[in-house]
Amino acid sequence: MSARTRELFGLIPVTLLVTGGFAAVLITRSHDINKATLTYGAIFLGACVLGHMFIRARLPDADPYMFPLVALLSAFGLVEIYRISPHRAIGQATWFGIGLALFCAAVLFLRDHRVLERYRYTIAVVGVGLLLAPRLPGIGRVSNGAYLSVGIGPVQFQPAEFSKIAIIIFLASYLNETRDVLVQGRLPRLSLKHLGPLLVIWGAAMLMLIFIRDLGSAVMFFGGFLAVLYVATARLSLVLPGAGLFVGGSWFLANHVAHVHDRVESWLHPFSPHLVEGKAYQIAQSLFAQADGGLFGRGFGQSLLEVTQGHPIIPAAHTDLIYAVIADELGLFGAVAILLIALLFVARGFKTAMLATDGFSKLLAAGLTSVFALQVFVIVGGVTRVIPLTGVTLPFVSYGGSSIVANFLLLALLLSVSDKARRDPGVSRGGLV
Repeated sequence: MSARTRELFGLIPVTLLVTGGFAAVLITRSHDINKATLTYGAIFLGACVLGHMFIRARLPDADPYMFPLVALLSAFGLVEIYRISPHRAIGQATWFGIGLALFCAAVLFLRDHRVLERYRYTIAVVGVGLLLAPRLPGIGRVSNGAYLSVGIGPVQFQPAEFSKIAIIIFLASYLNETRDVLVQGRLPRLSLKHLGPLLVIWGAAMLMLIFIRDLGSAVMFFGGFLAVLYVATARLSLVLPGAGLFVGGSWFLANHVAHVHDRVESWLHPFSPHLVEGKAYQIAQSLFAQADGGLFGRGFGQSLLEVTQGHPIIPAAHTDLIYAVIADELGLFGAVAILLIALLFVARGFKTAMLATDGFSKLLAAGLTSVFALQVFVIVGGVTRVIPLTGVTLPFVSYGGSSIVANFLLLALLLSVSDKARRDPGVSRGGLV
């Protein structure tokens, strides 16, 4: 069975999940299964098959499991968001279609991802500009004390979702060029020219904590940088000082910046009487919801999300706390299933990095995969109180157009690298000598 045929068959469980999930939710509301459930499944399958056809035509040798895994995560998210708010589910389905269209466009027009290496500084400037955009007067938007979004008329998006891709492209290109100097040189003798990116990225992460007040994105960006740096150099002597800088800077800001301090205090003492009904309400309710689900959950549509007059029991259930809702309705087994799907995607991404034959592709795949993994860790870790709760999204699951579109672009880049890496070496190199 060819890789593309395996990919096509991998989309069948996705359709079953969408059909069964929508049916379960409708039963809780109308005690009847109507033809709409089959319609939802058919439309979702048709959209995924369209994406599959673009991959088959343009990237015939790409990894056959990444796209079905992404479709499975998206199916989980669409069903759960429909359960939370049918109106938002329409918006999520629309953004899924837009993200899939941009994915197909990227697959169609990006004939060789290595061309991005030529424009690394332009891409870096765009990435940094996107990071700072939420602080611009007039277009910046504040959410729960953090500057996360940009609003232009009716359109609102989170630029950090796209900035993460731009920064990883720049780092992959820069470290591919300077890796020999970093590997061979001793740390005290390395010039500012070579250590500059580490300090710049560290400064950008601290800037995000101070001015943007986004702890999750700061962890994601700097963690992705350290991952790419280690893959490029295999030197812990470079990675550990960087990690120390971030931990030290975070500790300082947690004690001197009010917003960061409040997040840390809510994390450490969520059930404190003066916090549980205020600043720590969200994380406390998240823990209660996960405990309520037990091992097997209460079932789709069965968790209690609101009380009288629409007061939310689980705040931001469709975004920040969607993992808690999944754990409540599907139990520990359903929550672990989400993590396993994400881990399988990460494993395929790192395998792609291992198979890549050129330095830029290897670092690009490793960086994009690391950022994806860190994003899952940051939001799930925050919801389960492993780390302070932040405002990042659970990729392909949480509600949000920016996240869906940006992660589809991430998927397109990974599949482009995978296609080049999995081709017969004799074909890609013009024959064997």
